[in-house]
Amino acid sequence: MNRTPVVFIHGAWLHALSWEAWAERFASRGFLAVAPGWPGEAAAVRETRMSPGPFGRLGLDTLTEHYAGIVRSFEVSPVIVGHSVGGLIAQHLVGADVGRAAVAIAPAPINDFTQPAPPVPLWAPGRGEDTDPLVSLSPEQFRHVVANTVGPEESGRLFERYAIPAPRRLLADLGCGGAVRSPLAAADTGNVRRGPLLLISGQEDRLVPDSVTRAVYKQYGDSTAVTDLKQFADRAHSLVMDSGWRFVADYVLGWLDEHGVRPHTS
Repeated sequence: MNRTPVVFIHGAWLHALSWEAWAERFASRGFLAVAPGWPGEAAAVRETRMSPGPFGRLGLDTLTEHYAGIVRSFEVSPVIVGHSVGGLIAQHLVGADVGRAAVAIAPAPINDFTQPAPPVPLWAPGRGEDTDPLVSLSPEQFRHVVANTVGPEESGRLFERYAIPAPRRLLADLGCGGAVRSPLAAADTGNVRRGPLLLISGQEDRLVPDSVTRAVYKQYGDSTAVTDLKQFADRAHSLVMDSGWRFVADYVLGWLDEHGVRPHTS
């Protein structure tokens, strides 16, 4: 029997370590859990902050191709679990029949939906060649837009362990700051052949509001492929890594089982 792979894709301003608890949880259930970082992302958070190198020039095209190659590299078609930008990529890939099933958690908007402006200004489109290619969040900004439902102590721990800068080019590709969105910020919502898709939102999310995820869910209404929506009350954008992460992870495990996605394939 072969183990079913699960590929975790993290979002902007977070390191791949933000999936560490999920990877352990899924592995304990028998899945082959992998959480590869973005191209150019260092193995350690501190190193990524101090020496980002080519990471700062990363765009949505390279990021999408990176994960498409990883998903296709397995003999057994993987489940794709993405958060934020990773949730957009998960939808794009499963809509293109890449991957067995997908879970998009607080996903960056697809197609005609634009990334809403956050309640505090995080960035502005670059002007001039000397513009910093990276956009960082301060601990205060992180708490305000990512971890707004947890206390200051927990938010501080999450920031120190997981927060890294985001590439300015990638944010532009997502349409932030009024930039023109990349054609890859899209998904085929009408594909009837794709695997099952689960959209998850936190109802207190300030970065990707619940209303945006609900609107995206309605776009899938014309497809007969399985599309489900789960809303978590009193949860913010940090729902994959804060102290309530296990409730979300276990819901996903139950949903996969309900749709016949088992840890092992014969």
